[in-house]
Amino acid sequence: MSDTPLPYDSFLLVSFGGPEGPDDVIPFLENVLRGKNVPRERMMEVVEHYQHFGGVSPINEQNRQLLAAIKSEFADSGIELPVYWGNRNWAPYFEDTLRQMRDDGCKRSLAFFTSMFSSYSGCRQYRENIIAAQTAVGDDAPAVEKVRMGFNHPLFIETLAENLRTAAKSIDADVTKTQVLFTAHSIPYSMSDHCDYERQLNEACRLVADMAGADHWKLVYQSRSGPPQQPWLEPDVCDAIAELDESSPLGSLIVMPIGFVSDHMEVLFDLDEEAAELCKSRGIKMARAATAGVSPKFVSMIRELVQERLSDDPMRRALGDLGPWHDVCPADCCLYTPQRRPPSRNEG
Repeated sequence: MSDTPLPYDSFLLVSFGGPEGPDDVIPFLENVLRGKNVPRERMMEVVEHYQHFGGVSPINEQNRQLLAAIKSEFADSGIELPVYWGNRNWAPYFEDTLRQMRDDGCKRSLAFFTSMFSSYSGCRQYRENIIAAQTAVGDDAPAVEKVRMGFNHPLFIETLAENLRTAAKSIDADVTKTQVLFTAHSIPYSMSDHCDYERQLNEACRLVADMAGADHWKLVYQSRSGPPQQPWLEPDVCDAIAELDESSPLGSLIVMPIGFVSDHMEVLFDLDEEAAELCKSRGIKMARAATAGVSPKFVSMIRELVQERLSDDPMRRALGDLGPWHDVCPADCCLYTPQRRPPSRNEG
């Protein structure tokens, strides 16, 4: 029997999922939080965040748009891979997608995770979810291999640098003199201590700031959900705004959610609502920079990462000091071992 791997025959967009109506919100959040030590009252606070926007997360529609853009990019570049999409926490679930891929004859797929930075929840947990789905589908489930993290890919950095300059123009601010806060989802120290999340974030922030000409920047965090006694990455974005403004009145501020590929609910509520209201109350002119979304350069980056894996002589582009990230995650990559029971999408 030959040890030569089968050629890649498909592409899988791997994402988080989100509710698409008011009745979906609580079941969705129960999926997200199952096995995690998050108080019920905290979950109900988040329910209100979703209901504030009609119970609809923007992430699924943005993934549909991203899928369409990827299909077009592949077609224009001669990449003949059918494109699929699976989510961790809401339809289309991984198990259903992998079953469809198997029925379509797929054997070996390349996956892009809609998370640009390495952590348990942004990488390893997705891989665990896919393995669980493959087990449920059976021995003939397609193999799934991820492309590398693109946090320092030139096209990702160029996309965000352009978005940062556009945000500055929207409030008539000089990007070289205006305070920039890069935000990412906070995670527990017990998670960050076992991954490269902070290192990658700091590198990406530096690269974007340098390319955009932003001289005053800081990495901050948002959207923590754990119990108060558990230490998470800090400072919180709103705390940072207040502290900076108290030490020297800001006047203007640019907030860039660098840790998010698209406008998740956390971006809409924590930044566009809470941070914006805080800035308004303090007389600070705030601009929220756009996420990568479906910008042409970001979509081209995804195509380049796929082409790397299809090529016998890949050109692995990366900026900065960390170089191109690994294709295959080491066995101990992004470990996180709180007590948790195996998730089941059919519960709740």
